[in-house]
Amino acid sequence: MNWFIPALVTGAVAFSATNIDDIVFLTIFFSQASRRWQVVVGQYLGFTALVVISLIGFFGGQVLPHEWLRLFGLAPIAIGIKKLFVKRDGNTQRANTGTLDVATVTFVNGADNIGIYTPLFAISDAPRIIVLIAVLYLLLAVWCVAGYLIHRQEAVAYTLQRWGHRIVPVVLIALGIYILLSWGF
Repeated sequence: MNWFIPALVTGAVAFSATNIDDIVFLTIFFSQASRRWQVVVGQYLGFTALVVISLIGFFGGQVLPHEWLRLFGLAPIAIGIKKLFVKRDGNTQRANTGTLDVATVTFVNGADNIGIYTPLFAISDAPRIIVLIAVLYLLLAVWCVAGYLIHRQEAVAYTLQRWGHRIVPVVLIALGIYILLSWGF
């Protein structure tokens, strides 16, 4: 059992290092979603895809060639462009941010997760992998609560309510461009 505490700490550090940028997206998604449970479900779906790919990478080597990873940047660009052209009713405060939108952004923003989790799983035995994955999912719940609470702060809520419909597309398009460029496009 000398491995248990180091596995907990390693899981927490790996999660923190790979998900710090997700808090921004979570906060924005919570401010835009009409059904906030869809944000949580989408976050878990996208994150689960990242963990599964990392496990497949652990078991079967590299899943996708690195040059293909940059193409994931097209998804947030497409979502951002779509959100730019959504007609905004003056009485509508919430955009139609669904589970699939959140899951897609979580997934395409997760190349660093795969890059960290795959080798981390590769150097771990089965009990450590179970602890690591449990820590990752527990911290994901904490992250969702934090994103929800941040969006409820008065200044943040006002800014996101007033400008969120313009901020979200720009942030998503910038994320997509970053992903495309970071892999040498």
